[in-house]
Amino acid sequence: MNDTRLAPKIRLHVAQPLGPAQTVPLEREQSNYLFNVMRLGPGDLVALFNGRDGEWLAEVITAGKRAGELRCHAQSAPQRMPPDVWLLFAPIKKARTDFIVEKAAEMGAARIVPVQTEFTNSERIRRDRLQAHAVEAAEQCGGTYVPEVTDLLRLDRLLDQWPEDRRLMFCDETLAGGAAGLSGFARGDPWAILIGPEGGFSEAERARLRGAPLARAVSLGPRILRADTAAVAALTLWQTALGDW
Repeated sequence: MNDTRLAPKIRLHVAQPLGPAQTVPLEREQSNYLFNVMRLGPGDLVALFNGRDGEWLAEVITAGKRAGELRCHAQSAPQRMPPDVWLLFAPIKKARTDFIVEKAAEMGAARIVPVQTEFTNSERIRRDRLQAHAVEAAEQCGGTYVPEVTDLLRLDRLLDQWPEDRRLMFCDETLAGGAAGLSGFARGDPWAILIGPEGGFSEAERARLRGAPLARAVSLGPRILRADTAAVAALTLWQTALGDW
């Protein structure tokens, strides 16, 4: 194993199990990235993670333009699971939706759920593309877990089937300037954070959310934030008060 060629440390998410001497065949896109773009060759090292087995250093065994194989040598980091918090958000313009997914993955969301509200501007998403953004964010930020990005779900139907043990923090722009509203809760409970669309929640949605037993309306400060900024602010607020920060 050529330890002198460790830098730059490249991280790659894979689906296969990881462990001592485990071989990992590469998909075509992964092979192209490692061997054509990054110019790696046999003996070079790559950091692998799969969301279950931590991070492993693996050596390039074979390198081809369309295929390749790695072999695991040693675990370089243990598996780190995020706190049990989901991010629910109404999709907006493409680049800003991508931003929300990337930052949610970096900041420790366990699940990312695009929701259709009454005022949601975008009615379609490409789940596979958003999932790829979550994978890329985890690769770049040093995480060992990739949150699932779900299909677009209607908010009312999601609330109809809401888990009985999961609290819901919904960010209500009408409370701008009020207290954050997360005091008195214990760490470790399942939560979800809901960010509304650019037009805000409808009166019917706000009334239903306020009446939900496990929902808590919160303020994100004295200014009304853009949806993508609100997602980052809300995750920061929750992580600081109740998460693993």
